[in-house]
Amino acid sequence: MSDIKVEGFKSSETLAALATVFEAYSEDQKKAQIKKTNGIFELRVKNAEGKEAIWTIDMKTTGSVYKGGAKSKPNVTILLSDDTFQQLADGKLDGQKAFMTGKLKTKGNMMFATKLDGVLKATKTKAKL
Repeated sequence: MSDIKVEGFKSSETLAALATVFEAYSEDQKKAQIKKTNGIFELRVKNAEGKEAIWTIDMKTTGSVYKGGAKSKPNVTILLSDDTFQQLADGKLDGQKAFMTGKLKTKGNMMFATKLDGVLKATKTKAKL
């Protein structure tokens, strides 16, 4: 899924790997993950140059990751830096700690944002991120 990658964003590698994992899921695995998460994350990531890229993790209808804003209203929009996203994906930073220290901001359902950790962890082992 090279259309997910954005030049100059480390996050795009991680999100492309995530998309590959979701695509490899059987229908049952996908349904289970959707049932567990039941929502849409819109990620607005800024890189070191200050450029912004947007990705959506749809765990409500399609069980997929795609570049661009959410096609339907996201449960939460998460604003963070490229480095912060990498630290979250690598398990080096806790989402709540990132929020409390101002490294991560949310618009929408803040409590739903805590489910992103679970999505990243569930797929991390499969993707070997």
